[in-house]
Amino acid sequence: MLAIKNGLLSNVRVNLSPNCDERPEESDISLIVIHNISLPPNQYGGSGVDQLFTNMLDKDEHPFYAEIHELRVSSHVFIRRDGEIVQFVPFHKRAWHAGVSRFLGRDVCNDFSIGIEMEGSDFEPFTQQQYLSLIDVLKVLLKHYPSLSADRILGHQHIAPGRKTDPGPFFDWQRLSLALNVELPAINHCES
Repeated sequence: MLAIKNGLLSNVRVNLSPNCDERPEESDISLIVIHNISLPPNQYGGSGVDQLFTNMLDKDEHPFYAEIHELRVSSHVFIRRDGEIVQFVPFHKRAWHAGVSRFLGRDVCNDFSIGIEMEGSDFEPFTQQQYLSLIDVLKVLLKHYPSLSADRILGHQHIAPGRKTDPGPFFDWQRLSLALNVELPAINHCES
């Protein structure tokens, strides 16, 4: 069972990223953004994401890494294909996951959001294990942070339309909605 203590989930692997800072208002956590990522692109199971989020990506390991090895990005949580949960940034800190973004008239969604990366791409479904882990994470977040609500769970595509497409067309918003027993705005193609 997951719990949160000092901004960290219990019973998960923690690999702290330097790519974070203080939130403008520590208690303003009012949005969850779901992403997808795979490194190298469309390949799963390697250490590329861990390396990227900890500034350890070897530019010579893969041609794509030469393009991105200097990026300074992170997410609060990463969920691997096998359902393993890895936490990179404590929830009370600002992770650098959303970039240029907007939600309900507010810019810079990193200031008030939690970023969850799903290991995957825009081109194939996510796994059963990933959905189970994601649901567990979402339930504990919704319980722990009173300013969060299920109507504030969106995809990167919803807060950065035209710039981002993740978590992509294979992400099953209906499944998530049923598991949380709520209507998620992403099902209705929410606009920011």
